[in-house]
Amino acid sequence: MEFAIFHSAHVLTQENDEAQRKYEHMRLMDEVAIGVTGDKVGFKYSWFTEHHFLEEYSHISASEVIMSYLAGRTENIHLGSGIWNLTPPVNAPARTAERVAMLDHVSEGRFEWGVGRGSSSTEYKGFGIPDSDTTRAMADEVLPQVLEMMKPGRYSYDGECFSMPERMVLPKPYTQPHPPIWMACGSPSTFEKAGKLGVGALCFAMGPPSKLAPLIETYKKAIAECDDPIGGYVNDNVAAVSRLFCFEDGDRAREVAADAGSGYYQSLVFKWLDSVVKPEGVPEWPALVPEPTPEEIKKAVELGVLVAGTPDECEIGVQKYVDAGADQVIFGLLNNNVPLEIVQESAETFGKHVIPRFDKDPVHSTARQREAQLGSA
Repeated sequence: MEFAIFHSAHVLTQENDEAQRKYEHMRLMDEVAIGVTGDKVGFKYSWFTEHHFLEEYSHISASEVIMSYLAGRTENIHLGSGIWNLTPPVNAPARTAERVAMLDHVSEGRFEWGVGRGSSSTEYKGFGIPDSDTTRAMADEVLPQVLEMMKPGRYSYDGECFSMPERMVLPKPYTQPHPPIWMACGSPSTFEKAGKLGVGALCFAMGPPSKLAPLIETYKKAIAECDDPIGGYVNDNVAAVSRLFCFEDGDRAREVAADAGSGYYQSLVFKWLDSVVKPEGVPEWPALVPEPTPEEIKKAVELGVLVAGTPDECEIGVQKYVDAGADQVIFGLLNNNVPLEIVQESAETFGKHVIPRFDKDPVHSTARQREAQLGSA
């Protein structure tokens, strides 16, 4: 089991424009700071969103910029796009190929390429795309073409959603033949699709690990039968998103979790991400998901929805993801209103006591798999 940090720059609305500007800047710098902390204490991956127009929920719209900055501040942690939108109106395919290669170079092989088609009509309609079916067709067409652009030689294409005259797309990737590929997954069909393509699954499905287990099983079955991956090698990995509050004092961990503003953050998820199936009982915005009671926090920990408590208690929570078949757990450490220094303390405690119990290989799984299939080139 490997561990990761999820970065989205959750920015709460402030009382005036000046306060908003300062708070937004602070939150972006906090995301860098927690990435630096994660690198020091054993987290192996940092995953950065790409979202547009989603007020408060996520203010990272150009993740390649913040990832490049963090690459210069870290040594071991891999930097992942979680996810980069493949649709041409949002990101021109040649620009995607260029950004993948540039990040791969400046990080010296520490970039992980997560792809998808976007999760919100607010976003895709903001770029002139009429509906979600169109985003699916665009993403399916673009992904193999971006991979073609990364190969040696010149490239041209005349397709349905984009065309390009013959050009040399530069630079070519540092990692050969390309960085590891991941795909955003939330339904059985997307888990199966990722497995058939031979790419990693970034699991954004909601629910406890026990509910993820059938989806992971679908993925593992499909990828075991993948003998013709879309890329140059198979990335057999499932990463699941959770939350973490790890302190020496378990009662304190649960108190911090209860006061973290998670109800409001979940309200923003359902306000903006209309591709996410809304569970029964979730109120319509501007009504809010209630903040959890101490009893509800306790229940969430028991189910594995939340990893919180002492290191020993957090170990039990992580084991639920191991039992479900996940290969990586991604923690949204700053998807709340908890001050940076408290989040850093939680990450450091988890890194000191829990990570070594599960992650005993210094080599990243994606690098290990690529080298096993292709050698060290």
